[in-house]
Amino acid sequence: MTRIDEARPSRSKKSLADNPAKVSVASMIGTAVEAYDFFIYGTAAAAYFGTVFFHSENPIVGVLQSFAVLAVGFFFRPIGGWLAGHFGDRIGRKTILIASLLIMGIATFLVGFLPTYAQIGVMAPVLLITLRAIQGIGFGAEWGGAVLMAVEHAPEKRRGFFGAIPQIGIPAGLLLANGTFLLSNSLLEGDWKWRVPFLLSIVMVVIGLWIRIGIKESPDFEKMKANDEIHKQPVLVMFRRDWRLVLRVVGLRLAETGGYYITTSFVLSYVVLASVSESQYVLWGTLIGSFLGLGSHLLYGALSDRVGRKRVFLIGSIVTILLGIPMFLLINTGAVLMIIVAVAISLLFSHDPIFAVESSWFSELFSRDVRSSGISLGYNLASIVAGTLPFVATALYAGAGWIGPALLFVLLGVISTVTALFTRETAPVKVGFTDADQSPLIPTAGAVR
Repeated sequence: MTRIDEARPSRSKKSLADNPAKVSVASMIGTAVEAYDFFIYGTAAAAYFGTVFFHSENPIVGVLQSFAVLAVGFFFRPIGGWLAGHFGDRIGRKTILIASLLIMGIATFLVGFLPTYAQIGVMAPVLLITLRAIQGIGFGAEWGGAVLMAVEHAPEKRRGFFGAIPQIGIPAGLLLANGTFLLSNSLLEGDWKWRVPFLLSIVMVVIGLWIRIGIKESPDFEKMKANDEIHKQPVLVMFRRDWRLVLRVVGLRLAETGGYYITTSFVLSYVVLASVSESQYVLWGTLIGSFLGLGSHLLYGALSDRVGRKRVFLIGSIVTILLGIPMFLLINTGAVLMIIVAVAISLLFSHDPIFAVESSWFSELFSRDVRSSGISLGYNLASIVAGTLPFVATALYAGAGWIGPALLFVLLGVISTVTALFTRETAPVKVGFTDADQSPLIPTAGAVR
């Protein structure tokens, strides 16, 4: 196999690329659509599905059952990650962008038509679980293709900034999801409160497809084809060469993704179960934090181009450690302002610095011939753990009170911080690390990890 070209692209190679801003925005809009689709289930699970799809007189049991189905989507995300990695490294990143959006969008739209437990009994949760699994596959396939299109089209020294643009799709999707639920809760009655947000997703899917069809394939993938660097089984090649790096990505993600779902899904049900407040105030905190995240991700991404990915990441992971107990103490006051501030601060200073640099840092850790496979699988394997955390947090609360989920939040920060300290810097800047710490932007195939 021809050696991977590590040199900076020539003028002729640059012509393979679209404008990086155009590609990043296209990736971001599609990611926002898919994030909306995925997150409306998390909101519906906490606020509605415990009674709509599950027959239980105990509210905690109903929420646990609903969060268990939430976890189903996360368990299927590695399947989507495997498919995205395999085909992204074989037939191209753009194809995955379009396919993942269709899979996710159709499954989400159909949830809006599901009959309830009161109407068809046990078949209601069975159908919900089936569509949730399909959602998981679609969302698992989405992220890797979206961020690679952005990062691989971007100039080398601005990959942190342009890689952060697709990440904005996550808070944008959450903003749309929770905003839609707030409106439907205010304007509609009965089951329409949760059905309409799912049904509206089809409009955004059409818009996302129209935008994504118009962008070019990743220039790095075009070079892979030209240089005969495409593997028949890229996932297997990646695991033989980089399995330790995949596990490292899992550890890095736990504070971001686990902390995110504790803050946005578990806390939504916690304030009601603990008789602290109404869930709508958690939604307001999430909305404000997500709105601020539209700008914070760009700032953190740009900062990582100047001081390095690792330093920006550590801001978020260390804040996660420090914030766990104070966040719950603020929420436990029951004061509306304190609840909103606690949730918004968690998103802005714990989640956003980590998430903003994941696209560029994770992409740069893998060589391009297995990059789609590596980042997609690492990203989605972490989601298996994250998907169980609202369930685990609820169980910890039932057994130990609020301190249980608070310490779980802290533990996630500890794991990601330790992992980050032992992960090499990839940004093409000198930030005080030794030569051994700072590796090339794109490692050669088979490089020591």
